[in-house]
Amino acid sequence: MNRIKVLDELTIQKIAAGEIIERPSSIVKELVENSLDAKSSNITIEIRNGGKSYIRVTDDGEGIAREDLSIAFKRHSTSKLSSADDLYQIMSFGFRGEALASISTISKVEVLTKTDENPIGTHAFLEEGNILKLESVGCPKGTTMIVTHMFYNVPVRENFLKSDMIEANNVSDIVYKLALGNPGVSFKYIKDNKVLFKTSRNNDLISNIYALLGKDFNDNLIKVNYESSNLKVHGYISNNKFYRSNKTHQYLYVNNRYIKNYNISSLIENQYKSIIPINKFPVFILFIDMDPKLIDVNIHPTKEEIKFMNQQKINEELGYIIDKTINESLSIPKTKFKQRKEKPINELPLLYDENFLTKKSHLETYDNYDNIENKDTIAEDRSYHIKEDVEDLLVDEPDKNNYELINILGKGQIIGTLFFTYILVEDLQSSKLFVVDQHAAHERVMYEKFKEEYKEENISIQHLLKPEIIELSNAETQLVVKNIDLFKKLGFMVEEFGTNSVIIRGVPILFGKPQVKNLFLELVDTIESNIESSYEVKLDKIIKISCTRAIKSGDKMNNIEIESLFKQLCNTKNPYTCPHGRPTIIEISKTDIDKEFKRIT
Repeated sequence: MNRIKVLDELTIQKIAAGEIIERPSSIVKELVENSLDAKSSNITIEIRNGGKSYIRVTDDGEGIAREDLSIAFKRHSTSKLSSADDLYQIMSFGFRGEALASISTISKVEVLTKTDENPIGTHAFLEEGNILKLESVGCPKGTTMIVTHMFYNVPVRENFLKSDMIEANNVSDIVYKLALGNPGVSFKYIKDNKVLFKTSRNNDLISNIYALLGKDFNDNLIKVNYESSNLKVHGYISNNKFYRSNKTHQYLYVNNRYIKNYNISSLIENQYKSIIPINKFPVFILFIDMDPKLIDVNIHPTKEEIKFMNQQKINEELGYIIDKTINESLSIPKTKFKQRKEKPINELPLLYDENFLTKKSHLETYDNYDNIENKDTIAEDRSYHIKEDVEDLLVDEPDKNNYELINILGKGQIIGTLFFTYILVEDLQSSKLFVVDQHAAHERVMYEKFKEEYKEENISIQHLLKPEIIELSNAETQLVVKNIDLFKKLGFMVEEFGTNSVIIRGVPILFGKPQVKNLFLELVDTIESNIESSYEVKLDKIIKISCTRAIKSGDKMNNIEIESLFKQLCNTKNPYTCPHGRPTIIEISKTDIDKEFKRIT
């Protein structure tokens, strides 16, 4: 008896359908993309019960001719290509000719369609890929597809569907992506008889973003516009004040097709890694237009993943334009007081402390700094080397993107420090108070200085009078030996010293007088925990650890040090955040303060 059998056609179709149609959102995606390929101007999507019981997609596109309707639901029937060569110049969303066949195989389908050429429309009912009923009806131009009873004939697949809410969220995610990527088409989305959104057909991307993602997105985006011989890029990326806890709002389109590309997403995220907080992610809505011959869209069943012929070149160009756009838009975060419920005046306690005026204030004024005891020992005890760089910086041209900060720190008056942590700068011309976090500011200075020295292979080294011998495990020793060139490039003169130990003869002078052993072990741990990551990622993590040598909260600074820190901050590429993404400076307007004191309303 033969054990190997040829499957019947219906079973083959159900297996094939499983690759294309996983859940209701798969059906919605395929039907809406068909509507877009049909040059529709208006598309309505309606779902019920997460799309499990009912999906409707209505468009005003080209429609399907009556004579084509029976063929349209056959596998591998399509109007979008005729030979294998066409695969490499595809601009349409669909091209395999499998979607409608797959949908009609695992659900019940009702079709209402009409073309311009036909005076009357066609109404059809399908089950398991076969047309059960075909009739002529009057209807407007376009197509309506109604899909019900999903997986009714594949109960195992039906059992794998999630709750109505989860499936509805998956559908919503797809619809938002399609609507966002097609501002020239009006989308209407209805869920359980409730209209969730309706977009305008004005071909204006920023209006589309406002309608779909809201005002916060709209107010914190930077426009991107770039063109070269290889590609065109347009869209929006978030500024340094706007980020999310996940990657949900990262939208990437290639030739108007929404795609997922780890290389590009990681590249964009890396451009933000020192200007937004750790474990936060930027928002972007980017469109890349390029020759379809340079991409392969036929590598994934859902076509969400594509392959670039010249991924490295694209990465280089995208990295350049994203970095340039971000740095040209950096600005100071503006702080507003939260509105709070006001207590009645008679409930406020009136307590008088006769010693209040004689108590020592936490606010050390700039003019009275000379009164601080032991002021001469402050700079000597500190290993931060703020002052040493002043002469070099005075001849440098400030970064052209930092004129906002230069104007503030140049025209503003330093009025004191708060909690030995924040430097207060008053700008009378703009009636604003600027608060600088001394630790975050110095971290940024050290981070960029060290990174630049590393890039130029010009890290200044201080030789240790007493070399430090550090014992390591065998694995750690091998790790150091393997990465010996990296340590040398980072300014560490390190050699193998006997069995399972190394000797440190020099460290980067930028670190001042560090605890050599602790710092070196931190670097070893960083390299070990990121052994699979790229050389550049390792470097960035190492430099951020090095920033722990920056001036701390609670350390007193004198006038010369504060002025020097400001000059150095103005010369950095990004003076507005520390390497971990925290702000270095915030702005508080006099208006907001007046409102708190009820001087104005």
